[in-house]
Amino acid sequence: VQLQASGGGLVQPGGSLRLSCAASGSSSSIRVMGWYRQAPGKQRELVARIATGGSTNYVSSVKGRFTISRDNAKNTVRLQMNNLKPEDTAVYYCNAGTYSLDYWGQGTQVTVSS
Repeated sequence: VQLQASGGGLVQPGGSLRLSCAASGSSSSIRVMGWYRQAPGKQRELVARIATGGSTNYVSSVKGRFTISRDNAKNTVRLQMNNLKPEDTAVYYCNAGTYSLDYWGQGTQVTVSS
């Protein structure tokens, strides 16, 4: 499975960004897709994930501001990020999980700053 992420960039506090990730290869084996982030000096953390059936999980700090969605037919996952805060600044990584393996896309930088 290969993951290609896009989106990210620089935005002012309160602004919005959308991240997209497309899976290719043996994508039919994917069960869960999601986004993780890693800020400087911090551990990588789960931001949001969505299962094939549509159930979602969010880290508490982004609930109500971020929305994850998935197109199973196109093997894509998106993360709509609204009301961004400086503490959302991090490198964001797309993730896809099968029953036995995890796959990672290249990171994309999100910077929230005035």
